[in-house]
Amino acid sequence: MGKVYVMDHPLIEHKINYIRSKDVGTKEFREVIGEIAQLMCYEATRDLKMKEVEIETPVGRTTGRVLDGKKLAIVPILRAGIGMVDGMLSLIPAAKVGHIGLYRDPETLDPVEYYCKLPSDCEERQVFVVDPMLATGGSSAAAVSMLKEKGVKNIRFLCIIAAPEGVRRMREEHPDVDLYIGALDERLNGHGYIVPGLGDAGDRIFGTK
Repeated sequence: MGKVYVMDHPLIEHKINYIRSKDVGTKEFREVIGEIAQLMCYEATRDLKMKEVEIETPVGRTTGRVLDGKKLAIVPILRAGIGMVDGMLSLIPAAKVGHIGLYRDPETLDPVEYYCKLPSDCEERQVFVVDPMLATGGSSAAAVSMLKEKGVKNIRFLCIIAAPEGVRRMREEHPDVDLYIGALDERLNGHGYIVPGLGDAGDRIFGTK
């Protein structure tokens, strides 16, 4: 059974609340999103497997622990998820990067795939699906379903801000997936935006309206 982790680190809380302000411009917003993603990646990789190795230091020999060769992948949900990738790669530079593109059908409101490009060995990797906002949970749940259909078994989902409705949907549809959440907000409004949230993350990352 997957778990839900809501971050309680002071730096994460500070940076999220800083970029909530409508006065933060595109360049700064994009930079801080990357910093938050880096800090969240640190928390989400806390239990990676380790192995003991012998090390020759300039002074002598010792035994220490290093990562046990677990392959990692980062899969952002387009387009806003791209804003989290570089921050995570700064900590796990050997990770491969895939991309999933979804849009919402205007009539059914269901997510529809328009792009999916994954590492060829993605099913062997620990995959971090990333999207700054977990609102209704429709796109996030669909992206995880796409990965499972392609044989991926080890999936973790990272978002900077979540609404309770989105968390509920992810727990219902993918109870085996761990959720890492920067801040859990109050609710969704009638337009599907997280309240208080920070607006449209994609628009604020890329400077579009």
